[in-house]
Amino acid sequence: MPLVHYRLAGGIAELLLDRPPVNAVDGDLIDELLAALERARRDAQARAVIIASAQPRRFCAGLDIRAVDGQPVEVMHALLERLYVRMTDAQFNLGKPSIAAVAGAARGAGMTIAIGCDLIVAERTATFGYPEIDVGLIPAIHFAHLHRIVGRHRAFDLLFTGRSFGADEARELGLVNRLVDEGQALGAARELAALLAAKAPGVMRRGRADFLREFDSDYRRGVANAVENFVSLANSAESREGIRAFVEKKAPAWGRREDS
Repeated sequence: MPLVHYRLAGGIAELLLDRPPVNAVDGDLIDELLAALERARRDAQARAVIIASAQPRRFCAGLDIRAVDGQPVEVMHALLERLYVRMTDAQFNLGKPSIAAVAGAARGAGMTIAIGCDLIVAERTATFGYPEIDVGLIPAIHFAHLHRIVGRHRAFDLLFTGRSFGADEARELGLVNRLVDEGQALGAARELAALLAAKAPGVMRRGRADFLREFDSDYRRGVANAVENFVSLANSAESREGIRAFVEKKAPAWGRREDS
C-alpha cells in the first residue's frame, strides 16, 4: 500500500500521508512524499498542492524514533539529508502554491512538512509541538526558520520546552493562516487552493519564486547545517539514552552536574 496517495481534482493535487496509525516519518514515507512533490511539480494540470493526512485526527506524529535508534551515523545522515535538505528543495521548487491541511497532532517532522508549505489551514482541535528535546534530540531544522516567523524568544520557548500547543496559539504566533472547525481542514484547504489555482499559473510561479528568494536569506544553508547538527547530537551518549528510554517507555537517566 502506498504511504502517500496522489489525487488530482479541479486543478488541485492532494498528497495524503497514510502510514498508520500516526504517520510517523521514516525513510520510506520521506521518499514517497518527495516523489509525490516531484509529480505535482511536473503535473501541468496541478495548479495548487495540498498536503494532508489520510489518518483521522492525525497529521503527522514526527520522526519514527526507530529510524534513528541505534543507526550508524551514515544512515542517520542520509535520512536527515532527505528530510531536511531534499524536502526543503522539493517544496521550494514546487512552482505552485502549497497548503498544509492540519487535523489532529503535528509534531517534529510533521511540523517540518507543514511549515514547508506556503499556507497552513488547521482545525481548532489541532495541536502542534517540537518534542525532540524530550528524547535527547534537537529540532535542528527549525532553528533555521522558526525565529523568523515567531521571534527569537517565543521560538526558544517552543523548541526547548518541548511543550505542545493548540491551534489558537499557533494562529497567534503566525504559524497558522486559518482556523476551521473539526473535520473541515481539508475542505477549507480545497477552497483556498481553488482560489489560488484560478490565478495565472505563470505569474503565480514567478511571483512565488521571487517571494521565496526574498525569504531564503541563507535559510537553505542553515538547513544543510541542521543535518550535521542533528546527526552529531543524535550520536551522543545523552541522545542514545533518551532514545532508549523513549522506546522502553521509561524516564531517561540523564546525569545531572552537581553545583560546585
